[in-house]
Amino acid sequence: MTGVCAELDAAGITGAALRRDYARSRALHARHGRTYYLATRVLPAARRPAVHALYGFARWVDDLVDEPEPGRTPERSAAILDAVEQDLAAALSGGRAREAPVRALGDTARRYAIPEEYFTAFMGSMRADLTVTEYADYGELETYMYGSAAVIGLQVLPVLGTVVPRAEAEPHAAALGTAFQLTNFLRDLAEDLDRGRVYLPADVLARHGVDRGLLLRCRRTGVQDARVRRALAELAELNRGLYRQAEPGCAMLSPVARPCVEVALRLYRGILEEIERADCDVWSRRHRVARLRRACIAAPALTRALMARASAP
Repeated sequence: MTGVCAELDAAGITGAALRRDYARSRALHARHGRTYYLATRVLPAARRPAVHALYGFARWVDDLVDEPEPGRTPERSAAILDAVEQDLAAALSGGRAREAPVRALGDTARRYAIPEEYFTAFMGSMRADLTVTEYADYGELETYMYGSAAVIGLQVLPVLGTVVPRAEAEPHAAALGTAFQLTNFLRDLAEDLDRGRVYLPADVLARHGVDRGLLLRCRRTGVQDARVRRALAELAELNRGLYRQAEPGCAMLSPVARPCVEVALRLYRGILEEIERADCDVWSRRHRVARLRRACIAAPALTRALMARASAP
């Protein structure tokens, strides 16, 4: 709890209730976003609560959609998202929200003047998860990923700060959010199938002779199929292109925030590399970057971050 208090003190967040709201968001981020949470530890303490609020809210809403209580109907899920949107509108307009993650998000959005349209787009993608189970092509998937991932990069950008006009950095921030999401879709293909969804372009799969039935067979048997391997390899190469598109944006960030994003990029790209190293077998295990490698990536970044803070005005 000492670390939470130090971050909130550094960020100038006062008031016991609001501090509890931010602490809840931090816990959500730590539990559900381990890779980026580790990268966030490299940020100056004053900027961490806002990042926790943004990611904590996103994870909280995502869980409402993906981890419903037994027996919940689609209509009930839609009603829950309606309530979240009403709560969000109240928080963004300076009113009192009912839920802790929404209150922390509203405070962060006001502090950093984050455009409301980013949150509207995010809620649109979350609502799509209630009815959409597959995507015909990359264009359709990209539209979904704009709301579910690209806007997260855009939301975080004002918190991180830039050394160039923000508009110049925005395409790279959006590309990084999309790159993270596509890596997740490749890694979590089996789990998403269990939820009845395929977050991979159907036309790319079909080009290699892959359909939902074949994916379900791989899931059931735990055995990779050569056709699936080729399709996932093509999408992994597309994913690599997104990371290349995002990478120049790191240099556009404020020096004290740059190491955080560099760590996140390297860790997430490391997950993609693990998938490729396993010949795109995503059925036998859930790929992750080994703890030692994570430490080897994070430690030098922390040194760079400390040096940047020491030289900052």
